[in-house]
Amino acid sequence: MAENTKNLCAQIPESLHAKVRQEQEQSGQPLSQYMTWLITTFYEQEGKTTMKENQRTVAFQVPAELFEQFKDYLKRKGLKQNAFFLSCIQRALEEGEKESHAEME
Repeated sequence: MAENTKNLCAQIPESLHAKVRQEQEQSGQPLSQYMTWLITTFYEQEGKTTMKENQRTVAFQVPAELFEQFKDYLKRKGLKQNAFFLSCIQRALEEGEKESHAEME
């Protein structure tokens, strides 16, 4: 059963409105769905630190077409980008460890 909804209306600067609409259109989501995601994400991130002492950032660029395919894949699988890459890195390290042990024997 879907939760009841209510309308939320607020005046915002035109430049911010344009940016929100552009991002919403690129997401392919209806405005209400996009705004729900945006606000929920904000509240989920509130109070969380963005960079922990014992963590590092890994960043790289990919072709736009591959990026869109990747985003679609994550959406279909219900995965977060961070969890996907952590899993890939952990699997690669485990495989590398197994290969090293096999070479030593």
